Amino acid sequence: MPDHPQAYRASLLQFSGPSGHYQYFADGLLIVRSQRILACGPASALLARWPEPLPVTDYSGQLICAGFVDCHSHYPQLDIIASYGDQLLDWLENYTFPEEQRFADYRYARHQAGQFLQTLLQQGTTSAMVFATVHPQSVDAFFEQALALNLRMICGKVLMDRHAPTALCDTAETGEADSRQLIGRWLGRGRLHYAVSPRFAPTSSPQQLQRAGQLLRDCPGLYLHTHLAENRREIRWVRELFPERTSYLDVYDHYGLLGPHSLFAHALHLEEQEYRRLGESGSAVAFCPSANLFLGSGLLNLARMQHHGIRVGMGTDIGAGTSCSVLQALHEAYKVLQLQGQSLDPFRAFYLATLGGARALGLEQHIGSLEPGKEADFVVLDLQATPLLARRIAQARNLKEQLFALMMLGDSRAVRATYVSGTRVHGC
Repeated sequence: MPDHPQAYRASLLQFSGPSGHYQYFADGLLIVRSQRILACGPASALLARWPEPLPVTDYSGQLICAGFVDCHSHYPQLDIIASYGDQLLDWLENYTFPEEQRFADYRYARHQAGQFLQTLLQQGTTSAMVFATVHPQSVDAFFEQALALNLRMICGKVLMDRHAPTALCDTAETGEADSRQLIGRWLGRGRLHYAVSPRFAPTSSPQQLQRAGQLLRDCPGLYLHTHLAENRREIRWVRELFPERTSYLDVYDHYGLLGPHSLFAHALHLEEQEYRRLGESGSAVAFCPSANLFLGSGLLNLARMQHHGIRVGMGTDIGAGTSCSVLQALHEAYKVLQLQGQSLDPFRAFYLATLGGARALGLEQHIGSLEPGKEADFVVLDLQATPLLARRIAQARNLKEQLFALMMLGDSRAVRATYVSGTRVHGC
């Protein structure tokens, strides 16, 4: 049977290009066929010229935008969210490492992966870059669940051969061998991508970082996913471990880990040459405001990132982050920038949550907007989801104020429905 088009009527917001130019249709129509967006524009014009009967799902009064993109999270940390106290290094020892040891059990990993992905869909997130654990089966479990849902996801086995519990350590040799097997098993299947994932410089030996760089050179389609300059104590530790390198970023640069498919989470405490080198190399950064505030790590300087042309996307960073909601990440980002005398315009915020995140991951040709030809990943947002949000929306004078209210007051309750490749996977 041929795949007939399906239409969705609502207000439509989409972004295009690296500058984030936006289009808004107060009464819009989104037409989907064969898992892709066929058309997007004013409802009256599209309905008038459409040559055949068109089934329409009516979301009038709601807002449709591209599915949210989460550029940094840890699926194994879902159950340690909101664990009290500590800053980064102590938090890893006291909460993260004990929980991640449970992922040696494939059945547990599979269950947690399913729970994590369902939670993302409830929040309107349709694509994410995600850490697993050191266990290869944790990656298998995640990709199996993501493939079943036809999600565009990026994941990889953690590389960690020192300064961690023995049960969570591989070696430079086994880490590479396990990674190559996983790459052969998963790269190119469905909408999945593989990320070489050293946890961060202190937990990988020079030999392991060298092999990580070799993996990237051997397989050009791979991503690099790691952490950078999140905590000042962490930075001092990196200097002690790599005294021959000029900066934290230079450690990664020395081993060939920078480039257009490299994403660094946090990047809070950078020197000028590090900003410059991130921009020159085409590397991207994940802005994780919730986790940065929760762990007392610091404030990302978005203006400096923009000045150096560094691609930036939003990250929830579960479980140090306290919400899986990208809307809540925007809420926290606004406050982080306010503390620095910067401002997060709501249009810029929704760009970062959608097309900006897609660009940070090098996936803008597939996702991130409602442009014809893109994959039909989108979210329906309810502007009346809670009494308080409804009251504020009623007073909004324009679209900018509506979006600002949504990012400050919205959460999972504002997600009316989530669609992946044109199929509704959450809501109604």
